Amino acid sequence: MFGTPTEGALVVAAAKAGLSREDAPEAVDEFSFDSTRKRMTIIYREDDGDVAYVKGAPEVLLARSSGVLVDGSVVALTDDLRETIREDIAGYASGGLRVLGAAYRPLPADLPRTADAVEEDLIFLGFAGILDPPRPEAAEAIRLCRSAGIDVIMITGDNPLTAYAIAEDLGLPSEGALTGTDLEALTDDELEARLRVTKVLSRVTAAHKLRVIDILSRKRAVIAMTGDGVNDAPALKKASIGIAMGIKGTDVAKESSDMVLVDDNFASIVAGVEEGRREYDNIARFTRYLLSSNVGEIVAIVGGLLLGLPLILIPVQILWINLITDGLTALALGLEPAEQDVMQQRPRDPGEPILTRAAFTIILALGALLGLLTLYVFSGLYHIDLDRARTMAFSGLIVFELYNVLNFRSFRFPLHRIGFFSNPALLYAILGSLALQVLVVYVPVFQDFLGTAPLTLADWGLLALLGLPVLLAGEVYKILRSRGGNPRVLPTR
Repeated sequence: MFGTPTEGALVVAAAKAGLSREDAPEAVDEFSFDSTRKRMTIIYREDDGDVAYVKGAPEVLLARSSGVLVDGSVVALTDDLRETIREDIAGYASGGLRVLGAAYRPLPADLPRTADAVEEDLIFLGFAGILDPPRPEAAEAIRLCRSAGIDVIMITGDNPLTAYAIAEDLGLPSEGALTGTDLEALTDDELEARLRVTKVLSRVTAAHKLRVIDILSRKRAVIAMTGDGVNDAPALKKASIGIAMGIKGTDVAKESSDMVLVDDNFASIVAGVEEGRREYDNIARFTRYLLSSNVGEIVAIVGGLLLGLPLILIPVQILWINLITDGLTALALGLEPAEQDVMQQRPRDPGEPILTRAAFTIILALGALLGLLTLYVFSGLYHIDLDRARTMAFSGLIVFELYNVLNFRSFRFPLHRIGFFSNPALLYAILGSLALQVLVVYVPVFQDFLGTAPLTLADWGLLALLGLPVLLAGEVYKILRSRGGNPRVLPTR
């Protein structure tokens, strides 16, 4: 079957009533649907002349009808009868049904074949209520959006009663529903104020959608717009992120968008937001971790030179640390799972740098601690055995950095809350880095290449003990921060 799900539902309903598409007469003209007219018309050539059949918003068809078909006879559409029909339509719409009206008109031979001329003096046939329930996961997706500080606004061409009923089912709080006519009666400032409390917009046109995006953009809001029709294309292009439906979306909508949703599922957008936050956090984690490691190396080397000590690390050892040890752990840090409350944090300011003032302070503090510990190890041994002292400093800096990488998994939750084993890749990277370091310390070919000397078990134990303050410093910081509160975390609803 071709066409939209709505058209498919009408064809099925007609078939159940004994009507067949094959029995339809020849169609000679058509006025396509658009969101401004809120109706469409097809003209068929029948035995007694041309007849126009109109489908669209029932309130629009009622306003353009002068008669109504009752028990096979056409009667005048009085004000009382029109009001009765409107009440029936409102009852269906309030139950969450999409209501479509139908009307027809036998066309005089001399009538101009224009939409305005044809779609007047109609005979109202009736209306159909179509149940189009949201996906089961949509309500949870909206709840997650609200907890994440993401405002959801429903913009639809449906009846406002239908839209409001669906919004209530989804748990989307809204003070009533605004129609396109309501939007036109409000100034920009008034509409901006209403959008803070009214999240359902119905019977809107493409121009209305563009206006809403313009108003929201004045507050530097990042706007993601979803749509599937030709009329959605301008708004999809205007929004910060245009998201077209991959299944029901038109080619025009897809070409105008930045992203195509292959499953037409709103929950997939929310999942994408969560994954995007995780990816950003992981980029920040390994970037800051690498910088803190580099600061440690700089403090150790420059500090040694200022103190008049021999070169603490030779160039090939620095290269080994940066490419092998730091590289393995930083890549594994990029696989860190999302934090427990990632969808309860306020959206990040797009202009906020990765290296915030707090992050820069942490990088400097931990980096300085790594460098000072390395200096301490080297300064106590270099006058006895330079090769052993340099190997202790080399291995010590690596051990201290492996402690430090555990800090950068999270600076909001202590290690026992995020779970020591929640990122197996990082554990493998730590063990792999230690194993490689053991090789370069004890295998002769590596000793010659990297200038290392064998260490005793006591030496390794000393390095492990000296590295503990690095991890403890991070844990103490998390405790102090949790007592001070985190301004980016929203209260749980």
